[in-house]
Amino acid sequence: MNTAPIGVFDSGYGGLTVLKELIKTLPEHDFIYLGDNARTPYGTRSFEVVYEYTLEAVKYLFSQNCPLVIIACNTASAKALRNIQQLDLPKVAPDRRVLGVIRPSVEAVSEITKTGHVGILGTVGTVTSESYPIELEKWSGGSVVATVQEACPMWVPIVENNEIGTEGAEYFIKRHILNILAKDSEMDTLVLGCTHYPLLIDTIRKYVPSHINIVEQGEITAGKLVEYLHRHPEMESRLSKNALLEFQTTESAVNFESKAALFMGEKVEAVHVRF
Repeated sequence: MNTAPIGVFDSGYGGLTVLKELIKTLPEHDFIYLGDNARTPYGTRSFEVVYEYTLEAVKYLFSQNCPLVIIACNTASAKALRNIQQLDLPKVAPDRRVLGVIRPSVEAVSEITKTGHVGILGTVGTVTSESYPIELEKWSGGSVVATVQEACPMWVPIVENNEIGTEGAEYFIKRHILNILAKDSEMDTLVLGCTHYPLLIDTIRKYVPSHINIVEQGEITAGKLVEYLHRHPEMESRLSKNALLEFQTTESAVNFESKAALFMGEKVEAVHVRF
């Protein structure tokens, strides 16, 4: 069977929260999920290394006949997406497209905020890249007037070590939420700028006042992809629709399967790949 799946890439497992929403929104489409688990985390790596790794992954997904790749990783979207779109695609694959998770989130925030004061929770890599403040200033049309950020370095390890709901998790979540709330009393929108964070949503909600909108990326990315495909029927027509789903990882397939089940809410089968 010839397939043309949508490729979904992440440095690890967090992108599975995006994939889950994509499947829910576009159930008839085919998907390949690729996790570069052997080289995760990307958040502590330089721009150059993240760009190199992400480009390798994108080219690999192109070799798997993916006309469209979603970079479901905030760090890779922040540090690599623009270069890939502007410098590499015109040369290596002018008929393919690569999209990220930051732009959809920014567009959603612009529509949601009433005060124009926005908070970003993310990894150290995403926060230091300044991608959200830059993109919000660029694309919000003036609806966002102030952005504050808080790096949460312990949140990803909490999720991946299945420490969700523990006292330790509660401590670090409360600490960072209170930190960011103290930075701007007019904040009315809070972005979970890491795809792991939705798994912590119950604890996050305990410490975020009810008047503040919490933006999760999976549902937003899925909705924006539907809009994109409506605007680009030439891409939509190239995508295969057999409801097929494949999981690939650069790490041990067994290791991937055990942790991926936490994100997907069910058992998955994966294959080990090299690129």
